Amino acid sequence: MQTGVKYLGALSGCAVLIATVALAAESGATAKQDKYTVKVPGGLAFSEFKGYESWQVVSVSHNAKAIAVIVGNPSMIKAYEAGIPANGKPVPDGAKMAKVHWVPKKNQFFPDATVPGDQHDVDFMVKDSKRFGDVGGWGYGAFRYDPASDTFTPATTADQPPQANDAKCGVACHTIAKDRDFVFTEYGHR
Repeated sequence: MQTGVKYLGALSGCAVLIATVALAAESGATAKQDKYTVKVPGGLAFSEFKGYESWQVVSVSHNAKAIAVIVGNPSMIKAYEAGIPANGKPVPDGAKMAKVHWVPKKNQFFPDATVPGDQHDVDFMVKDSKRFGDVGGWGYGAFRYDPASDTFTPATTADQPPQANDAKCGVACHTIAKDRDFVFTEYGHR
């Protein structure tokens, strides 16, 4: 009987040791990045666009380097449905857009079709006349995606387009669309 008690004691000791080692290994493991904690220094935070993954599609675009889908929050979609910015009226404050870029790849089932491969980055725009009144009312941010680590980092001046550490950096490119309240993207017909 004492042998059985010693055996149970040894087993429970082993179980505690295994649990301790597993807990230590788990706590030492790198936690997955919460993308909503990333921020452009001096600029926009990823968290300002929480939920963009389920926003309505505005349009798509592509070139040899990227496939993109442009989405808008409900305020932006309502503006588009009202004819803004094509009608020359300003986009209302609170409107937001996100543009997700992927590296193109050939579809394995339909070789003539090009589809999204690895994600490359995500770009954001927010209309906030109080924060960004001196640059047309829009704030911009770009975040590069690293598929190997599944993390986002703020884009830099080495990226295309170049991004400085400021939410106003996108205005230089968007000035060519000043007559459309700095918005390039047209709303695709439904």
